[in-house]
Amino acid sequence: MTADTEHRWGSTLDSVVVYARGAVCRRLARGGVGPDGRVRVTGLPRTLDPGSLRARVLGAAGVRVTEARVEVEAEPLGTEAPDALRREVERLRAAYEAAAGRRDRLLRRIEEVAALRPAPPARKREDPHRRTPVEAWLELAEFVDGRLTGLHERLAEGEEALRRAEHAFEAAADRLARASTAAPAAHVATTVSALLTLVGAGDAEVALELEYGVPGAVWVPGYRLTHRQGDDSGRLVLRASVAQRTGEDWTGVRIALATADLRRGTGLPKLRSIRVGRRQSAPAPSGWREPPPGLADLFTAYDAAGPRPAPVTVGAPLAVGGAAPPPRAAAPVPVAPPPPPPPATLGYGAPPPAPGSAPEAFRGPASALPQPSGARPGGRPRAAGAAPMAPAAPAPPGGMPAAPAAPPAPPAGPPRPKDTELDYAGLVLSGPEEQGGRRGRLFPGAPLDPVAEEYRRRAESVATLPLPGHCVRPRESAGSFDHRFDAAARADIPSDGVWHTVTVGEIPVGLRTEYLCVPSVEETVYATLVLSNATDQALLAGPVEVTVDGDFLLTAALPTLAPGAVRRVGLGPAEGVRVTRRTELRESTSGLRNNTTVLDHGVRVELANRLASPVTVEVRERVPVTSEPDVRIEERADWTTPEDGAGPDRHAPGTRLWRVDLPAGGTTALDGGYEIRIPAAKALVDGNRRS
Repeated sequence: MTADTEHRWGSTLDSVVVYARGAVCRRLARGGVGPDGRVRVTGLPRTLDPGSLRARVLGAAGVRVTEARVEVEAEPLGTEAPDALRREVERLRAAYEAAAGRRDRLLRRIEEVAALRPAPPARKREDPHRRTPVEAWLELAEFVDGRLTGLHERLAEGEEALRRAEHAFEAAADRLARASTAAPAAHVATTVSALLTLVGAGDAEVALELEYGVPGAVWVPGYRLTHRQGDDSGRLVLRASVAQRTGEDWTGVRIALATADLRRGTGLPKLRSIRVGRRQSAPAPSGWREPPPGLADLFTAYDAAGPRPAPVTVGAPLAVGGAAPPPRAAAPVPVAPPPPPPPATLGYGAPPPAPGSAPEAFRGPASALPQPSGARPGGRPRAAGAAPMAPAAPAPPGGMPAAPAAPPAPPAGPPRPKDTELDYAGLVLSGPEEQGGRRGRLFPGAPLDPVAEEYRRRAESVATLPLPGHCVRPRESAGSFDHRFDAAARADIPSDGVWHTVTVGEIPVGLRTEYLCVPSVEETVYATLVLSNATDQALLAGPVEVTVDGDFLLTAALPTLAPGAVRRVGLGPAEGVRVTRRTELRESTSGLRNNTTVLDHGVRVELANRLASPVTVEVRERVPVTSEPDVRIEERADWTTPEDGAGPDRHAPGTRLWRVDLPAGGTTALDGGYEIRIPAAKALVDGNRRS
């Protein structure tokens, strides 16, 4: 395909579905199609997965896409390339280095001036003692002090200038590090395009939809809850923190968030039937096909042509005037051991294999056959001057050579190909330079675009970003179910690898405020919000910002709420509701011979509501439990036994509940208690019997 025969279309990113890791992008393109039906759609990211490209025609009957493949192009950037931020960083780096150099020179000058000392002339032994010139010493000290004062003032100015230059350089470097990866990082722009072939389009204008997967995108959920005291409802807004480094900016796109794993296989398992009898069903195709006959004779003419000329090494000494260069000592060239036998699968097609054992070509490596002298593996003679083969290993003591290890026996039955060997697009045909067992056959090759693999590896770095507070990965909170949340409005998310907040939408939830206290542990009343999920989708675990009566209260951790589930969210102590607990213990005996000890426990709980609205308070107490048949516990209170739940709703044995409705400014008192009857010959061990 050439530029003269193809039609170039621009494309626009329309929507993105962000999964637990990775994303699926959807682009729209429109244009005219030439008589050959070839179209090149540009604007695709460098991290695109070539195997995920899908294309279809929108709103045109009879037009379909028959071929779609990915192609990478490179072209030099012009002088007006968008690298102003990079040039600014280089300029600030040079300014910082210059300021650091001036500061270092001032420090050296200060050291030199501070090292000035008076040096008296050398005195001979017969010379008399001289008087010290004090005035000269004082003048030198004044000179040093004055010079040091000026140098230290300049040093303070230089250090301040260095600090400002360092701050400006670090800020610009941070902006460059956080800048979008959609801009090219070099002077060569690399573009990825999709080459499509359309049938039935004619000269009409056609609209296309391209879908492809990219790595380097993650998201975590978050919430904002708005509530007013006294109301039985609230507004729960789902917000998501999204980070992406896919190489393209998502500008004005529709965002959808999914909890599914994009890399998880979705193929349905096949349950094979088991038949009893001689007649069995035909085996399923294995994807392997026997090599064509006469494959070894295909390279006869190539081997007969002799060795290829040795390549000329750049920088090697050349002969001058017919004189040959002096010989060099040839370094020994190690010879690798023969390669392992080729795998038992060759991607020649998908017809079923012939029943029976594997063909002869798979029973052992071709390099194990005896080779003639001067020949190299593959049948071609060794070039003159080539390094000899490595000598065989010396025989062990005793004179008997060691027997070579026998190759492992191939498995019985037809060869079973691996997943990489069934990927026909990734198979590479081995050339005549390969070993005898690989020549002319298909084997899995290296990735065709290692640069793209490096781009994808860098994009995956967003998976290691630290999570915001109380955030949980979607796959950890979604459990075995997958959910999708569609954002109500379009959003902008640059490819900078940092978290960006996107508002998804409002979720209807049931909401009521309840107060909870356990006065036997702490005489404090705590406010809680009871959330009930009334939707058909689960609410994933994440942070929730609670706002009560227009004032921000706190950020709590919201647990996962399945459809129809009810959970509590703690709001902290409620200072407007007070609780007081008093206990009383009376010990006595009963029975015909006073053979039963009675421990009578009395509990009195007093509540006071100082709020301007009525409240519902749940008071929790605990009654002792016993496993002894001789010990009896008799309760005398109007409390109730809670229903035993699962997980965080599970109550400890012996838990009892009081539910009290208090009006605004009202008070109440709750009386209860229990008796413990034990035989007189026994006694309570451990615990606080007066609690």
